[in-house]
Amino acid sequence: MRTRVKDFIEISDFTSLDRLITTLTAIRDSLPADAEPELKMRGDDVFGRRFSISYFRELTEKEAALHEKYRDRSADAAEIERLAKELNKVEFERTPKRRRAA
Repeated sequence: MRTRVKDFIEISDFTSLDRLITTLTAIRDSLPADAEPELKMRGDDVFGRRFSISYFRELTEKEAALHEKYRDRSADAAEIERLAKELNKVEFERTPKRRRAA
């Protein structure tokens, strides 16, 4: 099973184009062949800019186990919905809120 991973790269305001190309090439070469990487620039002049690289990779065994554990929650969601409907039928008398002294 694969998952999309996001990695953020900080680029200083005064980075040469050659250095940027070298860095991005090294990152691309380190990714698996079927990673389908994407690059986006985020940010602005006030808070700065950064590149966001996202790509697919295989899940680790631990991640896959957690994914399987939480995958099928539709039965739980249906039970929660049923209980919420039951609670909505319960009648209660609302008491007025007290005002705080200012």
